Amino acid sequence: MVDETASLDAAGAAALEAHFLDPGAPDPARGCPAGQMPAHRFRAKAWTWRERHHAESIEKRHAKSVADRRVEFRPDQDGMAWLSACLPAAQALAGWNRLTALARSMQGPDEPRTMTQLRADTFADAILGSGTATGDVEDGEAAHVPSPRIQAQVLVTVPVFSLMGWTDEPAMLDGYGPVPPSMARDLVANGAGSFYRVLVDPRDGAPLEIGRKSYRVTGAMRAWLRLRDGKCPFPGCSNNSLDNDADQILAWANGGTTGISNLGQPCRKHHKLRHSTGWTPTPATRNEPPGWTSPTGRHYTSEHQDWEPPRWPALQARDHAPGERPPVAVPDLVHSRLSPAEDWLEWVLHGPSA
Repeated sequence: MVDETASLDAAGAAALEAHFLDPGAPDPARGCPAGQMPAHRFRAKAWTWRERHHAESIEKRHAKSVADRRVEFRPDQDGMAWLSACLPAAQALAGWNRLTALARSMQGPDEPRTMTQLRADTFADAILGSGTATGDVEDGEAAHVPSPRIQAQVLVTVPVFSLMGWTDEPAMLDGYGPVPPSMARDLVANGAGSFYRVLVDPRDGAPLEIGRKSYRVTGAMRAWLRLRDGKCPFPGCSNNSLDNDADQILAWANGGTTGISNLGQPCRKHHKLRHSTGWTPTPATRNEPPGWTSPTGRHYTSEHQDWEPPRWPALQARDHAPGERPPVAVPDLVHSRLSPAEDWLEWVLHGPSA
């Protein structure tokens, strides 16, 4: 908390502290209390809150950081060294997700390397120009060479007014956190295949329920789970949602449905743990991921996404008749072919209709 409040003024630091530690605050943190989270999970949530509520626009701060992008080399012990790059979050996360997808495609009964080793070998081969990731394996066997067509998926959630450029509210990059709205607009305008049409509740910013009656979990529902949970819901786990499984809390054979409220997305390790030990998930809701009960009966409340209501823009006076008062707020109801946001997005991506 000290680290995340270091660059805030006194009022901002007090607001961050109250959000996480004072149940009587105007907008207290929901779900797992700060004292029951591992330090690295609390740091992630405090950082997200700071990015959203910082007095200086995230666009201005991001512009300064982009100017400082760089690659660094640092020697390490035992004949090793670190080669790291400070990049815009969308590029860095897309690269990480692509390394993960490539490494996952190379796994198999004849591949002795771990996911961590496969990522490292793929990264080294890419920057050294070979474009493959065979590496050194036992018995001199060459590892499977993945197809270069494998694409990484980046899921971005952006408030509609921020997408329109009317506010500078941060967007959320799945697996990372808050990013400047200009980055989100670039991902959307350039045809990011991971941009999903998701309806959110204007009161609290939470995604709305997506219902299905079939056993199969659709792509849209998987995307919704990623938005709701953000990561594996097991206590303290940080495995982000790209590589997680969709799992029915109450099994289909026992009368469970495939609705969002009966789904979780544990990582593969904790999915196996659920089916092979006494750890069991507790019921979820459309806005809350499942908690967990240990073999001894102790209940662990899940972490919740810190959804916030979208910020409404301050409209400027324009296009009103003489003597008529200019609009000062967004009207309660606007009827259009799709919605104001989707009409605008359609115009941006495809141009004006004939």
